[in-house]
Amino acid sequence: MNLKSIVAACALAFTSAISAADLSNWEKIEEGAQGQTVYFNAWGGSQEINAYLRWAGDELKDRYGVTLQHVKVSDIAETVNRLVAEKAAGKNEGGSVDMVWINGENFKSMKSNGLLFGPFVENLPNWSIVDKSLPVKEDFTEPTNGLEAPWGVGQLVFIHDEKTLANPPASFNEMLSLAKAFPGKITYPKPPAFHGTSFLKAALLELSMDTAPLYKPADQADFNAVTAPLWKYLDELHTVAWRQGKQFPAASAETMQLLDDGELLLAITFNPNAAETAVKNGTLAPSAKAFAFNEGALSNIHFMGIPWNANAKEGALVAVNFLMSEEAQARKANSDYWGDPAVVKLSDSKPLFKSQPEPHPSWQGALEQEWLKRYGQ
Repeated sequence: MNLKSIVAACALAFTSAISAADLSNWEKIEEGAQGQTVYFNAWGGSQEINAYLRWAGDELKDRYGVTLQHVKVSDIAETVNRLVAEKAAGKNEGGSVDMVWINGENFKSMKSNGLLFGPFVENLPNWSIVDKSLPVKEDFTEPTNGLEAPWGVGQLVFIHDEKTLANPPASFNEMLSLAKAFPGKITYPKPPAFHGTSFLKAALLELSMDTAPLYKPADQADFNAVTAPLWKYLDELHTVAWRQGKQFPAASAETMQLLDDGELLLAITFNPNAAETAVKNGTLAPSAKAFAFNEGALSNIHFMGIPWNANAKEGALVAVNFLMSEEAQARKANSDYWGDPAVVKLSDSKPLFKSQPEPHPSWQGALEQEWLKRYGQ
């Protein structure tokens, strides 16, 4: 075991001991949370999500005396890097981050570097109502070990307008055929933007003859051989893509705007209910519908974590527990507000698309680097 692993293991053991003591009395946790301000680092690129978190903040303030401060970030990796710096500086208390919205590569990085408080999840009162049939104990193949609490379900789906595209593609190969038939009408967000990298992973999973290597660390595979079908596909796609594959949308929201403007035939999102929400708020036409390819939608659980040096641990625990409550989950799942699928069983839960599990987190960075080398401009 190297020094980095020893430090991470010691940090985990230290926080585990704290959590075992602190979580034994939930009433004491709530008392300690009174008056605390919780700095929640979460993606800030959605008006619906931002509004939902303002509602949650109002509820937490009224019920528990906790102030939830949404720190809007474009990429949680920025937050992880800040926490790494705090760790290196020996800042083991009074940290700048109390909660993080994480999953995948960022969770693995935080876990490996001993940046997470816990395990705490199974001690939360609302853990009992979580739908255990969902993969809530695994994050991109990485065991969560109680270090992050499930918050919602993400699925990579596409959106089409039934009036302009009655029969959307059922696979990535059919998407390529559509792009060739209608040049300039198909694209995807530019990696390393989350939706762009997700597009790469989903395409590679479908185009690969053998997906087994994708569920193991990337450095254990012949990267060039495994990814060759993806680059061949993208070389073809880019020649007929929006702006000839020389420019790409910055994010999912831009693809929706381009769909609504008639510039694209397809938009992309990681929320299976995003089309319904967009129709209700007037962002998309009533004829906009979400769909997934026949092989299934790339799917994962997104989580909430608490840094090891959080300044407001009690407040963060109360906030996490509230966001997992049936009331908060039902509002989150309602397309009038956000439309993000719940991780608890609700009486009116909508069925999800067929699921395709995420690859090992190491593939994310490897694919992004290679994409930027080949196509980044």
